[in-house]
Amino acid sequence: MALIDLWLHSQSQLTGKHIQQIIAFAGDGKLRDGNPASREFRQFLAVVPSPVLRQYASECLEGSFTDSGLALQEIVNQIGYRLGLTVEHGRYRGTQGTIGFDGIWSLPDERSIIVEVKTTDAYRIDLDTIAGYRGALKIAGKVKDESSSMLIIVGRQDTGDLEAQIRGSRHAWDIRLISVDGLLRLMTLKEEVEDPRTLQKIHNILFPMEFTKLDEIVNLVFSTAEDLKQDEEQMTADSGGEETADEKKSVPVSFHDACIQKIEPILKTSFVKKSRASYVSSDAKIGVICAVSKQYERRGERWFWFAFHPHQKDFLSSLEMGYVAFGCGSEKLLVLVPRDTFMPWLEGMNKTHVEDRFYWHVHIYLEDDSISLYRSKGFPRIELNPFLVN
Repeated sequence: MALIDLWLHSQSQLTGKHIQQIIAFAGDGKLRDGNPASREFRQFLAVVPSPVLRQYASECLEGSFTDSGLALQEIVNQIGYRLGLTVEHGRYRGTQGTIGFDGIWSLPDERSIIVEVKTTDAYRIDLDTIAGYRGALKIAGKVKDESSSMLIIVGRQDTGDLEAQIRGSRHAWDIRLISVDGLLRLMTLKEEVEDPRTLQKIHNILFPMEFTKLDEIVNLVFSTAEDLKQDEEQMTADSGGEETADEKKSVPVSFHDACIQKIEPILKTSFVKKSRASYVSSDAKIGVICAVSKQYERRGERWFWFAFHPHQKDFLSSLEMGYVAFGCGSEKLLVLVPRDTFMPWLEGMNKTHVEDRFYWHVHIYLEDDSISLYRSKGFPRIELNPFLVN
């Protein structure tokens, strides 16, 4: 059975296993350029949750084992994909007539990053060799010189010697350096925010820039903090009234992943988290927007409030299939609506405009044994019982 099939259908066999054991399950258990083991391992990494990816990266760095450096290269490229970049995998081992890059990460604006992965910086890195990859890729038409840069990703955070080497080289303005842990933290940050503008700032951090003026870093920190508190403020302002004292003291709900775990067997696929509310299947064909809300009560009424954003609509529209999921109070009360059914409902929903953006209000009410979507005056309510996930 292929490694990805084991994960999808018999996950308990792989949970808790060391990455060296995982690789042993793939093909003949040896990572080689283009062989079945490497293809299976790459497919497997595309579906595991991000905390598992972090665990595997740590295991590659904590103790050397056969192919640990190759496994780390695959993990780093998967992180690049989860950062929203297009990834072209490089080779494990250079051969005559091939360009020995570890990966190329690209954006739609034609900017590209040539990635070099190192488990350690204990040995001096030949920066001219890495720059040579960039020149060869330019000749091959894979990158543009003026919009490409190089990123060295190392397994440790204490990189003072390598930083000094880069600063003193003629490639100082074209090469940047980040630890694997730093890259993982960017991935985690990206998965906790929802605003596409914040994602753009995260991407910009990976490219060389002049840091005498620190506004760009300040903007990233500020916009991230704003994005993370946005839903809490919206629920306070738009849920339909003032919160009770208990609600004000409560911790904002976050059970997106628990909802997705219930959805995966229904849709018969595994999902990877793209942002706080966006999930996509490993083959990038099916997407889910998963919104969650705590329960509100007043004068005997019980309801849940959600915001649905234009960028979420665009995300679902770009895929072959899409769904909108609403976790009402917990994953135990979960509504799952197909994209093509949900989109026409937006016409009757209220909107809030905030500066240069807007969002739709989604109000779901509980009445006895019925759960319904309420829209603006003049639009009929929509019975949601047929869309409940049992």
